Amino acid sequence: MKTPVYIIEEKRLRHNLALIREVACRTDSEWILAFKAFALWKTFPIFREYISSTTASSLSEARLAFDKFGAKAHTYSPAYKDDEFDAIVACSSHLTFNSLSQYERFHERAKACSLGLRINPEYSEVETLLYNPCAPGTRFGVTADKLPEQLPQDIRGFHCHCHCESGSDVFERSLQHIEEKFSKWFPQLEWINFGGGHLVTRKDYDIERLVRLMQDFHQRYPHLKVIFEPGSAFAWQTGPLVASVVDIVEDKGIRTAILDVSFTCHMPDCLEMPYYPEVRGAEHIEHSPLTIDHFPCGESTSQSTDASVYNVQWLYRLGGNSCLSGDWMGYWQFDHELEIGEQIIFEDMIHYTTVKTNTFNGITHPSIAMQHSDGSLELLRCFTYEDYRDRMD
Repeated sequence: MKTPVYIIEEKRLRHNLALIREVACRTDSEWILAFKAFALWKTFPIFREYISSTTASSLSEARLAFDKFGAKAHTYSPAYKDDEFDAIVACSSHLTFNSLSQYERFHERAKACSLGLRINPEYSEVETLLYNPCAPGTRFGVTADKLPEQLPQDIRGFHCHCHCESGSDVFERSLQHIEEKFSKWFPQLEWINFGGGHLVTRKDYDIERLVRLMQDFHQRYPHLKVIFEPGSAFAWQTGPLVASVVDIVEDKGIRTAILDVSFTCHMPDCLEMPYYPEVRGAEHIEHSPLTIDHFPCGESTSQSTDASVYNVQWLYRLGGNSCLSGDWMGYWQFDHELEIGEQIIFEDMIHYTTVKTNTFNGITHPSIAMQHSDGSLELLRCFTYEDYRDRMD
């Protein structure tokens, strides 16, 4: 298949969905798909075999839930706009307000929905500030000191999000803070949404701990319906992004394999977080084993690896095909010399990556394909010049 292309693997997707359905049953909770991490709607018929709801963060996502998933969304937005609000309500079963001021402004127009407030427990173990929703000065949620003793009568739930690809041990510690600060309001509620970031499909996730946590929670608050809304967990390790080498350039001893994809366009987390995916057939080198003369801008080599350990001729930076100078990712040791036309496979590139792409520089957007359980490959979408052009129409 022509590159670049995202390939979602149906067998792996179904494995995750089956596991999540089992966890939902064992924890007596509802698990719903967050579109902010995964929105490939041509896979929704598969999802509907395992789950019944989704979560949206905008009018477009709410419409996608209603139009393509076939069910109204659990919707939350940092701020609703007046001219979009009624349309969002029409596509939503649950609607969460980020602030008391947004609640006051809009709640009368949302009587058809089960209404909630996002709360801020002022605790999160997410180390990367870009992804920490509870960092000081956050714009997300209401702290306990700002809530009235008696909640408005039409508030039915709390929504709390403070995780990112976290384990159940992190959730256990977070839950302690949530209950310490907000449990006095629980008798006034019908549901609580613990948000996303619960990576139950990761191999080292302790599911048994989560089951115990939820069993104990239900004993304390038997009237509360519990909701989780992960995104990554559904699409975790469900497929790669396949690219090709289009050129190899060298400067100051640094060899860069330029690919037919862009990190800033098609893998932005690799620059933002930064996140380093596995590259099939290559080893990521934390620090280049080159001498200081080879480093631009006086970059320190105090932690560099002894060059004798590696075959420098097979050591490459992977470069994107955009005009952004920093559109490259790390140093990678291959077991052979790369050739133009050779495929480079980035593992686990479905969740978040596919929803965050852009068309900067008009670089060819990766196609989207599905490898079905029987091994056959179906091209779901091929992007064209018209897609780039019409974005500015």
